[in-house]
Amino acid sequence: MPIEFLDLKKINAKYLTEYVTSCKKVIEKGWLILGDEVKQFEEEYATFSKVSHVIGLANGLDALTLALRATGVSNEDEVIVPSNTYIASWLAVSQVGAIPVPVEPRIETYNINPDLIEAAITPKTKAVMAVNLYGQSAELSKIKRICDKHKLILIEDNAQSQGANCEGKMAGTFGAVNGTSFYPGKNLGALGDGGAVTTDNAFIAEHIKMLRNYGSAIKYYNEEKGYNSRLDEIQAAFLRIRLRHLHAENELRNRLATKYNELLTGTGDLVLPMMGEGCTSVYHIYLVRTKRRDELQKYLLSENIGTMIHYPVPPHMQKAYKDLGYSKGDFPIAEEIAETCLSLPMGPHLSIEEVERVSNKINCFFQTN
Repeated sequence: MPIEFLDLKKINAKYLTEYVTSCKKVIEKGWLILGDEVKQFEEEYATFSKVSHVIGLANGLDALTLALRATGVSNEDEVIVPSNTYIASWLAVSQVGAIPVPVEPRIETYNINPDLIEAAITPKTKAVMAVNLYGQSAELSKIKRICDKHKLILIEDNAQSQGANCEGKMAGTFGAVNGTSFYPGKNLGALGDGGAVTTDNAFIAEHIKMLRNYGSAIKYYNEEKGYNSRLDEIQAAFLRIRLRHLHAENELRNRLATKYNELLTGTGDLVLPMMGEGCTSVYHIYLVRTKRRDELQKYLLSENIGTMIHYPVPPHMQKAYKDLGYSKGDFPIAEEIAETCLSLPMGPHLSIEEVERVSNKINCFFQTN
């Protein structure tokens, strides 16, 4: 039987009866935008995340964009971002007119290296966007101390790490405001797009509530040029169901990762995931590195095992950012990760036996090729 990299059909099948019941409830109620389901999900996700406020939005990119705007980041400000991240982290900076300033990751953890941040700070620096990548918390305590020292705004991109923590504190709670995504493939995934911001700042929370709804706090009275970025009522109902199971699914991901670690340690030139000091992971992705990445991916595909590459082109080498003038070689660590990384099957659709099969095939590849 094939082993899918991610099988959303199988994952969501477990909740189908609950989905249908909740969907019917929303339809019968007849309130489809910013109703009780969104409000209750925001409260429940705030409890899960240990924050005071959650504001549901249309997607994760909007969450980061509104987070930046609500904290006053604007034209020509500089925002320090990881050189190794999904491009959405950079796009949010660009959408408010600011300039992304890349900083390299630690090669061991793939997250931004706090030791390099201060060298990138200039008089134009307004904020640092720390990305909790692949499910692992960045070294947020260290980054927060740097931001406090230099009076910079800290914003977390927590799209991949709902439930991870740093030194016992939840990811998505360190920044002045933090963005997350409920894209279907995330650990907490909707049946379509969705996102949210988390914050302990009541003023920022109210500001983002207004921005998400055309810049309006009172219907037909618009205080700012806002957005139409509201978490859908039905998606909120689905997310409430998934949230109840998130802790158990994250625990399963950790068990699967532990089995991968057990079976793949010492295999070929494979580099396995490592944690930053005081950091945990919820393994949104189980990423390995090898100089034989393309060969290994092709071999696994021939064995009916799906994999993905997160991400084949770093943001600084994308055509979208050619205006920044970066060239190949400018951020060699991000480039090395892009050239050697491979994401193995990971998620609640998998069994320990399937992880054993994937691992056995990888061992076979390195033993016979």
